[in-house]
Amino acid sequence: MKRDLEALVEPVTRGDPESPLRWTCKSVRQLAAELQRTGHHASHRLVADLLHQMDYSLQANRKTREGQGHPDRDAQFQFIDKQVRAFQKVGQPVISVDSKKRELIGDFKNAGREWQPSRTPEKVKVYDYPDKQLGKVTPGGVYDLTRNDGWVSVGIDHNTAQFAAETIRRWWQAMGSKVYRDAKKLLITADSGGSNARRCRLWKVSLQELADTLKLAISVCHFPPGTSKWNKIEHRMFCHITENWRGRPLRSRATVVNLIGSTTSTTGLHIEAELDSNRYPIGIEVSDEDLAAVQIRPHSFHGEWNYTISPK
Repeated sequence: MKRDLEALVEPVTRGDPESPLRWTCKSVRQLAAELQRTGHHASHRLVADLLHQMDYSLQANRKTREGQGHPDRDAQFQFIDKQVRAFQKVGQPVISVDSKKRELIGDFKNAGREWQPSRTPEKVKVYDYPDKQLGKVTPGGVYDLTRNDGWVSVGIDHNTAQFAAETIRRWWQAMGSKVYRDAKKLLITADSGGSNARRCRLWKVSLQELADTLKLAISVCHFPPGTSKWNKIEHRMFCHITENWRGRPLRSRATVVNLIGSTTSTTGLHIEAELDSNRYPIGIEVSDEDLAAVQIRPHSFHGEWNYTISPK
């Protein structure tokens, strides 16, 4: 019986066109029924015991595949590390930027569990249909790698390159300029995709406007494709925000701002947050002339990933 049972649950049988359970949930009851059809006397409890004896257990999917690795992946990580250390050595700001996924605002279930009096859970809506008045929000973040400080702009519109650049501007105005008074340049580490994608023309134009406003030379280092989870902001700031609001319905925009601003960690993380009520239209086309006006200098190593934009 064990051999027949293992043939049913072996992972390779998922692609076997002859497998009787190829398109069926492999519950212990389904497995017991299939064994019974082949002449075995098996109950679902016996199947469960046999599976444990065979060192099987219930397994969930695990997110580990991000895409094909680039041959210069490790070299780019080393380049980023050298750039970060060089900026920090001379007291220049280094930040990591990204955006969290859009969040529904209203009485909706939020993943995780929170301590509550016994048998009195938070009551929320059954269906996750967006509230037309409250809508959704996009938390755009800036994480200071040197000071372990963070800034989050809670956007109510589209997550565009202009929103990403505005988030950096607000961080500088509220936090960065107060601690980096003698700054002449700024280093940004970012993913290769999304609103701050390396191929995004609007991202570069928005950075030029930001460089002109802040009077700083802005250097950008993109992480190689398929390595977004290595971005420092992910596991030094966003993960703590997610943990802080677990199990709490995000009933209003103010709730989101307050929960983010109250987030801390054992390493001394400090975050400030603010609502960004600006509108960021999508579909903006950047002409060749506008792109040519950007004072961008590609670095010698992978200039498409590493470049500096100087103020005009």
